[in-house]
Amino acid sequence: MMSVTVEAVGAPRVDVRLAEPPQVSELCFPQHLIKTRGSPDPASGVLQKLAGVVRAVSGDGLLLLSYVDLRFTAPNGAEQEPTGFDPAHVPIVTRFVCNPVTRELSRLPDSICDPMGDLRCDGHMGLVTGADRGHGQGPPDRFALAVLHGNMMIRFLSETGDWEIVEVSPCRLPLARRMDLCPEAHAVGGRLWWVDLTWGAISADPFSDRPELSFVQLPTRSVLPAGAQDEDLASYRRVGVSEGRLRYVEVSQEEPFLISSFVLDEEGGDWTLEHRVVPNKIWGPSMWIPLQMKGTTSIVLMDPLNANVVYLMLMSQIVIVDMEREEVIESCPYGSDSSCIPCVLPPWLGQSRIPSAGKKDVEKNKTSADVLVRSDGHYKR
Repeated sequence: MMSVTVEAVGAPRVDVRLAEPPQVSELCFPQHLIKTRGSPDPASGVLQKLAGVVRAVSGDGLLLLSYVDLRFTAPNGAEQEPTGFDPAHVPIVTRFVCNPVTRELSRLPDSICDPMGDLRCDGHMGLVTGADRGHGQGPPDRFALAVLHGNMMIRFLSETGDWEIVEVSPCRLPLARRMDLCPEAHAVGGRLWWVDLTWGAISADPFSDRPELSFVQLPTRSVLPAGAQDEDLASYRRVGVSEGRLRYVEVSQEEPFLISSFVLDEEGGDWTLEHRVVPNKIWGPSMWIPLQMKGTTSIVLMDPLNANVVYLMLMSQIVIVDMEREEVIESCPYGSDSSCIPCVLPPWLGQSRIPSAGKKDVEKNKTSADVLVRSDGHYKR
């Protein structure tokens, strides 16, 4: 698990400090590679913050890093809390694809969107890779970044090295309602999936000449009415990828409290219940864990290599539960304040290169079997 946001530092190269999950790994980034509009005058009452996140992860371990040059008004100087964003500043988004094993970077060209439109789209940007050789079992030979915008897709293809806007073929939805997509895209089977945690998921193939949208509804009992509002929804509902399949896990908020896990079928049309466990029965043997009540347990992530295992948050502790065995297999303190992204690093990643695109800065280091990469969806001072 990688700590907080990706810190921008005055170092010559990327520094990835790997730790065995569930311990926290860290990624620091050389700030001289981030595009900015210069530095504000120290006497201007404006503070600069280079805010970086791991925006997305491909199925084979490549990271999409996103940096924004933010400015805050602080009339009393750096010693005081900022009073807000600088209205005269237009933020710039700088994106890189990173191999966390070799430390290789590929800087992407600026988006074709206007700066504010690019900033709004950034949170939903996904990364997916493809490989023609090795039947998809080896290093990728192309990648795509993509985000949906109405009936259009904004995408970057490594094969062309350019951003473009393409029309998507719509799909028939079961109801006429608006989708409220979470700021996270999941790469599965050459497609990107975006999720509305009240209703369902929508997917598309960014490599296609004309991407076609496909929709799958959440399990029936998990579908909420249109317009349902719950700020904590993402804490007890999670869609992710494990063992190469899209999966959905939820912790019920009403008695009897249950942890339920579903897998999407190979055709992408329906969900199958895999596990349903009673957390209070699991907590019983662990005397320090209190009985489950509404809001006490949140989902951190699914284990990307073992679909039986889910990482939960309880009383500032990471609790790792094997749903098949119905037991806690590990727990440890969690000193962070935001979510995590699982990332599997295949053994060949240490000897592979990022598919050609943009400006590169190559850095190498040791390999690792897997790591959980930390992401933060909020820009903070």
